[in-house]
Amino acid sequence: MTLLDAPSFDYPKARRRRILAIAAVIVCLLTPVLVFTLWNWPSEHRVNTFFAAVERQDYPKAFGIWNNDPDWQAHPQRHGDYPYSRFLKDWGPTGDFGVVASHQILYATSHLGNVCLLAVEVKGKKRAISTFAVSTKDHTVDFAPFDLTPGKKVLGLTRWQISMHTDEKPVMLRAK
Repeated sequence: MTLLDAPSFDYPKARRRRILAIAAVIVCLLTPVLVFTLWNWPSEHRVNTFFAAVERQDYPKAFGIWNNDPDWQAHPQRHGDYPYSRFLKDWGPTGDFGVVASHQILYATSHLGNVCLLAVEVKGKKRAISTFAVSTKDHTVDFAPFDLTPGKKVLGLTRWQISMHTDEKPVMLRAK
C-alpha cells in the first residue's frame, strides 16, 4: 500500500472520538467537585429526617433515627445509655428547645475522622445553633463534644471554628 492508496478519512469516527474525549475530560473534572460537595450528604440527610420527625412530634420515630434502630421498641434495653425517657426530656415539648418549629443545617464537616459534625440552627422556643455528630461507622446521631461557631466571612463564605472543651482550657481547631 502506498501513500496514494491510503483509506479516506472517516469523519463520523473522528467526531465520535472527539466527543468521547471531551466527555471523559468533563467527567474527570466534575467527579472531584461532586464528591467534595456531596461528601457529607448522608449525614445531612439523616439529621434532616431526624428533625422532620421531631417537628411532626413523632418522637418514637425520631428516637429510632437518633440510634439508627427503627425497631428500637422491640428491645429498649439496648439503649440504656440514652433511654427514651431521657430523649423525651431533651426533645419533647418541655425539652431544651421546646416544640421544634423548623431547623436549618448551616455547616457540615468531617475533618475529625469518624464523625461528621453538623451545625444546626434549631428554631423553637429558643433559637440556637447546636452541634450534632453523626457517626460514619454506625450512623447514629449524638450531641457533639465540640462546638461549631461561625467566624469571620472571607469572600462571602463563613469560616467555621471547631472548639473542643477540655477541663484545662478550650482547644481551638480550624475547619476548612
